[in-house]
Order: sequence, then C-alpha cells, then structure tokens
Amino acid sequence: MSPVTHHIPDDIIEAYASGALPHAFAVVVATHLSLCDTCRAMAEACDALAGTALDALDGPAADAALRARTLAMLDEPLRKSAPIGAPQGIYPGAVIAELGGGKPRWSNLGAGIRQQILSSGAEGSVRLLYIPGGKAVPDHGHNGLEMTLVLQGSFHDQTGQYGRGDVQVVADEIEHTPIADVGPACICLAATDAPLRFNALIPRLLQGIFKI
Repeated sequence: MSPVTHHIPDDIIEAYASGALPHAFAVVVATHLSLCDTCRAMAEACDALAGTALDALDGPAADAALRARTLAMLDEPLRKSAPIGAPQGIYPGAVIAELGGGKPRWSNLGAGIRQQILSSGAEGSVRLLYIPGGKAVPDHGHNGLEMTLVLQGSFHDQTGQYGRGDVQVVADEIEHTPIADVGPACICLAATDAPLRFNALIPRLLQGIFKI
C-alpha cells in the first residue's frame, strides 16, 4: 500500500478525540485513522492528553454510596456489545459499520458515477462515491466543509493527487473538478456539512434529487 501523504488537520483530529465532531466527519476520520499511522498517533496523543488533564482536575469526592455502586459494577459480567464492523475488502470497519455489515447499494448519478448515502442529517452527510477511471466530478465549489477519503484508486485536481488513505479537506474558498485517474475506479468516502455549489446547469438541476 502506498504511504499516506495527505493527512487530516490537527484541529479536526482534536475535535474527533473530544467527541465534538459531527457524525459524518467522524466517520471519515475514524476510517482514515485505520489507514494512517501518523494521524492515529496524533489521535492517541490527544486521548492521552485529555486523560492527563482529567486526572489533574480537583473535583468533589464521590459519595460513599456512588463509590460502592461503581465498584460493584466492576464485578458484574462483561456485556458483549455488537462489533462495529470488521474490514471487508477495501472497506475499513468504520465504513462496514455504516453499511450495516453489508455491501454498498449504489445509485446511478450518470456517466458511470454512483453513490450511496450512508447517513444524512442537519449537521451533514456522508456517502460513498464510485467514479470510473478517467471520469470527472462536475466542476463545483463549496458552501461549507468537505472531506474526501480515497478507499480505492486515485483522483487529482489542482490541489494535488490523492490515493488510498489520503484525505482531501476543502472549504468554501475552493472550486475544483476532481478527476479519477485512469485505472481502477476511484471509490471515495465523502462528508459535507452543506450542499455543493455546482457551476453547470444540469448538475444544479439534479442536485436536489441526488442530495449532494
């Protein structure tokens, strides 16, 4: 596997570690961390720092009854929780969990491009995108944050080239036309917190139908 060269910014990893990141972006970060040693080490450092900060806090002592209940819970049999998902093929566990343990159910967007929306809500949406080699996503800008993680193949635009494990993070100042490199289809995990801003008429007309 090629080394990851495009990483997640530290402030986004810090928000993920603190639990403040919206679900759509948290899925992208969790997936990237399973593929990138560098960012995983950063996330673990954030966790350790938070633990140290909590240990240093001077808080009121727990009352005796609460302490007794907590210690009693430690003696209870461990409850088995459902696994979040085991990796399958190109899809890391966090993506499989979003898929409910199954395979993608693609919807056709035209020109061979497909998608599956994994989740969508007021704070953002996350989806899988399938872009055949050599095909381009229509030229667009952004009304917010977009994070795109490559799971298979690669794509390029004016900001660089992105392969498996790489994350492109763009905001509203960027307009681009991502193009899948010739070869295997580029499969990406993409999260946004606002609709894209397409420049061509037809993509704008279809935007509401495809929920992009």
